[in-house]
Amino acid sequence: MGVSFNDPSPMSPMERLNDTTFRDPPEPQESTPIPLVHVQADEQADIDISGDAFDFVRSIRVYHIQYRQHENRDGDCNRSDSTRLGSYGVQGGYRWTRSNVGQVPAASGLRIPNGCGSYFYRSVFVDWRDHAGNYGSEEVRY
Repeated sequence: MGVSFNDPSPMSPMERLNDTTFRDPPEPQESTPIPLVHVQADEQADIDISGDAFDFVRSIRVYHIQYRQHENRDGDCNRSDSTRLGSYGVQGGYRWTRSNVGQVPAASGLRIPNGCGSYFYRSVFVDWRDHAGNYGSEEVRY
């Protein structure tokens, strides 16, 4: 992108941004058409992945967490849990099923308070076991 990290005199991030933005644009080059690539759409792997060597694929779980709770004016606790679980089948087919926050692994940042304190949590949490059986996870709140 034309930015150098080995500049003899360090510039601030704003100076680097301005330098990159207002520098002379590169000379246009003759373009070659990009070939179209057929994308598989049958929702399964194009090879047999039913063997034990591919258990790591089936170990991948994707939690789409949407949880909310609050106390209304009458003192009733209103809870809403729209959590879904995405997983892979024997041949790599992906599906969503209903789930709930009680099934979300403890590695998630989800922490429902005791009682009915106002709480809102929305994220995508992914966990898996690698080919050696080691646990891993990532979560993105939005």
